[in-house]
Amino acid sequence: MLTVNKIDNQRLDIELSGKLDTEDMKTALDQFIELANTIYQGKMLYTIVDFHLPSLGAIIHEFSRLPAMLRIINNFDRAAILTDKVWLQKAAEIEGKLIPGLKIKAFNLNQKTEAEAWLNSDE
Repeated sequence: MLTVNKIDNQRLDIELSGKLDTEDMKTALDQFIELANTIYQGKMLYTIVDFHLPSLGAIIHEFSRLPAMLRIINNFDRAAILTDKVWLQKAAEIEGKLIPGLKIKAFNLNQKTEAEAWLNSDE
């Protein structure tokens, strides 16, 4: 399941758990685009627990929405990733180096306070 919540005018909280199918991905991406559309210089707190690779249909749907996602991602300056999976932490930080203007930093699941502090800092 993937849920997207708008916390305020500059922040989205996203939570991913379990496996996503095509319908889950469609719903989540529609919700993300709708909520992120009015954000400028935003921040994301992305929590990933019990991660499973999405279904093939979900991956195909995500790729079909890639142009819209790339436009929307420019609305954000920072993303903090909370997960206990070290490989996801590394992948997220590499992704941050590939997306101009977006700083991504990974944290362990128990470091939510630190992640939120980083999101709100100037570092």
